[in-house]
Amino acid sequence: MWPDGYYVTYNMFTAGPQPRTGLGSKVCALDRARMLTGAAATQQCFDVNIDGFIPADLDGSTPPPAGAPNVQVAPRLSNTTLAYTKYHVDWGNPAQSTVTGGAINVAPYTVACAGQPRLTCVPQGGTTQQLETFSERMMYRLAYRNYGIHESLVVNHSINAGTSVGVRWYELRLVGGDPVVHQQGTYAPDGTFRWMGSVAQDRAGNIALGYSQSSSTTHPSIRFTGRLANDPLGEMTLGETIVITGGGSQIGSARWGDYTSMAVDPDDDCKMWYTNQYIPADGVANWHTRIASFTLPTCLSSS
Repeated sequence: MWPDGYYVTYNMFTAGPQPRTGLGSKVCALDRARMLTGAAATQQCFDVNIDGFIPADLDGSTPPPAGAPNVQVAPRLSNTTLAYTKYHVDWGNPAQSTVTGGAINVAPYTVACAGQPRLTCVPQGGTTQQLETFSERMMYRLAYRNYGIHESLVVNHSINAGTSVGVRWYELRLVGGDPVVHQQGTYAPDGTFRWMGSVAQDRAGNIALGYSQSSSTTHPSIRFTGRLANDPLGEMTLGETIVITGGGSQIGSARWGDYTSMAVDPDDDCKMWYTNQYIPADGVANWHTRIASFTLPTCLSSS
């Protein structure tokens, strides 16, 4: 959501049977003001020749500066940059709508399971069936927050971390309207696999990161970690909390996700709600949904 519209991105493919060829992304804005009144509404779309964009999603009670474009971010195969676009929509004169963009310099990375079919390499306990990582895409959400003294966006994707997979997370800040890295880190505290992350900030600037976890000796499980606003940059300092340990592994299909969600409760702007999937017992398509809520230290005492 953004003040001037609902922003949606699509990964585009050729029609027909698999395997289909990627055609980049379509970045669209929907006329939020008219939709909220029930009036007939339109959308405006642009084609971008990079896959995997996700749009900024507004958190908190302070909106972005008036007229600020919505920012979208995607991974790049150069492994030292992310791509970004800025979409300025003009509902009164669509010919004046624009999409511009560039690159964000980041620490080097290799997308998770690079070189494996469908980016599949996450092991599970008790089976040879591995799971997909969707590491060619940024993971939901690109959470935007305006703190007054700075504008911040947090986002993540899955990357190789030694012999396993970890969650690369970023806090980007807008400088002159363009996103640059304020801090970044890869959460991979041991040799198990962590992927399918989602990240958000609370009103105090603390960051929460949730994800799936699995290994050759454990079933896919749900966990989260976090950091406080004044902690050393680039570190998740709060340790790891287990939401639920999976009771089984997925058999016969590599598909997992496709996304998870870390969202901030608008009631107090502190409580986090994290939604992910797990398997209660070995099976096919018998996944269950788990929703966890928690509050990071110091948020409720912040102004």
